[in-house]
Amino acid sequence: MILPSDHAIESPQYVVALLATDFEIRVYKNSTWMSAPVRGTSFEKSTKEGFHRLYQFIHGANLDSSEIDMTSPVMTSIAQSSQGSFKSYCVSFYLPAKFQGAPPQPNPELNLKLDEQRAECVAVRKFSGFARDDNIDQEMEALVASLDNYTSSRIIKNNKNTFAVAQYNASYHLSRRLNEVWLKVGFPGCK
Repeated sequence: MILPSDHAIESPQYVVALLATDFEIRVYKNSTWMSAPVRGTSFEKSTKEGFHRLYQFIHGANLDSSEIDMTSPVMTSIAQSSQGSFKSYCVSFYLPAKFQGAPPQPNPELNLKLDEQRAECVAVRKFSGFARDDNIDQEMEALVASLDNYTSSRIIKNNKNTFAVAQYNASYHLSRRLNEVWLKVGFPGCK
């Protein structure tokens, strides 16, 4: 993945509804993303393949030949079957504000889809290093454990078999990396 690392770039807007020691709950506003569904065998391979298609889109592989500024994070959603034997992936790019209302149409061969995200509430756990197949499940399990151990019973976990990994840094950025695991939750003040 190639993400700029030393200057501010656009990200989806949110407010923090709860800040705990090892997680936070955020309320995100409605937002528009471009998404690349991937039939992959691993998180890393699927993220690479999906991001490659999105990268082409933001560098002019769209019907307007528009260049689109990079945003963060790059999000990989992971849906696992209830038996845990199958995973599907979808890699998503947050569209900058100027394209939120009317984004350019991607070239058809990219197999991208417009994804209108309604306002949502997510529990977030931050972690450093690289997001890899061997650590994302552990980070998700740690987030679920933190939610289970939180003294308030006001947090309702939605489907634990579906979560997302947010990556904020370019692949060549080796130090002070920021990643997050996201789980949709119910919480007072969330719709």
